[in-house]
Amino acid sequence: MVLFSLTVFASSASHQSTPESGTSSNFVGNQACAGCHAQIFDSYSRTPMARASGPALDHFSPADFLHAPSHVHYRLYEESGKAWLSFDRPGDPQVKGKRELLYYIGSGRRGRTYLFATNGFLFESPINWYAKQGVLDMAPAYREAHEMPLNLPAFTSCLACHTSQMQPPEPGTDNRYPNPAFVHAGVSCERCHGPGSSHVAGGSIVNPAKLSAERRDQVCMQCHLEGAAAIERPGTHLYDYRAGQNLSDFVRYYVLTDSHQASLGAVSQVEALTQSTCKKKSGDAMSCTSCHDPHYSPPAEERVSFYRQKCLACHGTSFAAKHHANEPDCTGCHMPALQSTDIAHTQVTDHRIPLRPSAEAIPSSASLITPRLTLFPGNSSGDERDLALAWESLAESKMPDATAEAERQLQRALKISPADPFLLSGLAYMELQKGQASKAQLLYEHALTIDPTLADAATNLGVIYARQGNARLALSLWIPVSDRNPARSEVGMNIANTWCAASKPDRAQDALLRVLEFNPDFGPAKDMLHSLEHSRPSCGK
Repeated sequence: MVLFSLTVFASSASHQSTPESGTSSNFVGNQACAGCHAQIFDSYSRTPMARASGPALDHFSPADFLHAPSHVHYRLYEESGKAWLSFDRPGDPQVKGKRELLYYIGSGRRGRTYLFATNGFLFESPINWYAKQGVLDMAPAYREAHEMPLNLPAFTSCLACHTSQMQPPEPGTDNRYPNPAFVHAGVSCERCHGPGSSHVAGGSIVNPAKLSAERRDQVCMQCHLEGAAAIERPGTHLYDYRAGQNLSDFVRYYVLTDSHQASLGAVSQVEALTQSTCKKKSGDAMSCTSCHDPHYSPPAEERVSFYRQKCLACHGTSFAAKHHANEPDCTGCHMPALQSTDIAHTQVTDHRIPLRPSAEAIPSSASLITPRLTLFPGNSSGDERDLALAWESLAESKMPDATAEAERQLQRALKISPADPFLLSGLAYMELQKGQASKAQLLYEHALTIDPTLADAATNLGVIYARQGNARLALSLWIPVSDRNPARSEVGMNIANTWCAASKPDRAQDALLRVLEFNPDFGPAKDMLHSLEHSRPSCGK
């Protein structure tokens, strides 16, 4: 049978809101701010942050796209007051259909994608609009794919930053959200100022400018920092964070440090800024808002002069008179737009503000000789658990030399926190990779006793049981995982192959049809279903 191993993710714990977290009744939405702050409201509504998400028909542009490697033709169109994505491949009846697009994600400045729902589960469109190149293309990592990826879950990490008042997914699921998935489109006022109900009633509200430098910067960090690893704290999630709280109570960020500079990802602005001479010399006096007005985005014809004035606020007009006086575009030279290392067709402004910029490619993190993980920012407090899970995530990404360090850190952290299900699951995966199935089994069983919703642990433990010939125990783990996370096609294939091997073709067929409901171009499922329909069952191994 097809045995599938997934990895441990520190973000998959069941949702538990913290006592400080804002509740639905605390949020009032942007319109409640408009009466007293009309000018700011109007200005902010035209910024990319305010337009980061919304109903699919807003800013909708019909388009056609033929993806040559997969031979799938996609079409974005409007019909009967709704937005649609259709797909078809000539001669393949399984790859022919449409999905109603519910939301857009992305302001359009860099790009935009759309979200649709299948049986209550929310997914990303397989095609994106990339603004810099002005092209439709496949979602990142699928440009050369030969199968249509219609099962890309809309994870909380996406919705948490592009929407406001995101509704948490059902426990144990990757992407089954309440309807609607979020209450307010775009990044609302309350994302940076906190819940506004008490302010509307005459009370105070968070002003990031009056927070400590650490808390001020964290307001931007929540969405403009990814780092090499982001590890959520036990019982919390990034989307629980509210402006003014300590972001480190919700998530810990780790970055790679070395004699080489790390690559520039699409969401690396805060990390890159700390590497700049400007920030190093200015210290806490400099923040993102030193150069960016959160309430205003200058139009294209004003951008050069707007940002030049930001530079001159520190460097002075006398400096400008002798430093390239005839070239007013400071950012064009010292903050060039470089190609993102993690998203195709996308450029990212170099917030390292290099003194002597170079168009040479920046080495990727994989080229680091001796990678070292450092907590970001340096004044944050971490612990063994977070560091161990950060290393484990790097090992999962196949970073050279990360596996041995991940195993060492996991073992160390478990001595301190022996009942942490993520540490147990992480070490179990490392043992499984080494072929130590018996050790992995004990660790997975312990982890699932503590948290039965861990999909990756249940999947991999099912693999171990199946290899032992215990199909009943394997199915008892896989079926709930597949029910809660149907986008995990390989888990569905494990179920189908197990029923097939047990001479229960009807149950195998049901499992395959469920896989194809969410992933209609999945080759192994299509092939096996064809063999079952022609009474020539071929069970995988």
